[in-house]
Parts: sequence; structure tokens; C-alpha cells
Amino acid sequence: MAAQRNGAQIVMDCLAAQEVEFVFGYPGGAVLPIYDELFTDNRLRHILVRHEAG
Repeated sequence: MAAQRNGAQIVMDCLAAQEVEFVFGYPGGAVLPIYDELFTDNRLRHILVRHEAG
């Protein structure tokens, strides 16, 4: 039986399958599981964006 994957792992696999190199984003709340995967997955590079307030 294969190990069960969570949604964030599936997102990482789909992005890597599409040969995405960079992910732009602002961490917080609902997307933290995706950021946990970005931290441990070396296939994608994260670019931190800035909020319009500074």
C-alpha cells in the first residue's frame, strides 16, 4: 500500500511535473502546509513577494 500524500505534497508534485522552477508568494494562514513542503522540497525555488502596504 502506498503512503498517503497530503494536498501540499500533491501540489509540489504537479508543479514539478510541469517543470515549474519558481513559486512566488507570501506565506500565511491557509497556505502554510504548502510552505512546509517548499522548505523540504528542493525541486522548486520560492520568491518572497512584498505586500502593497510595505
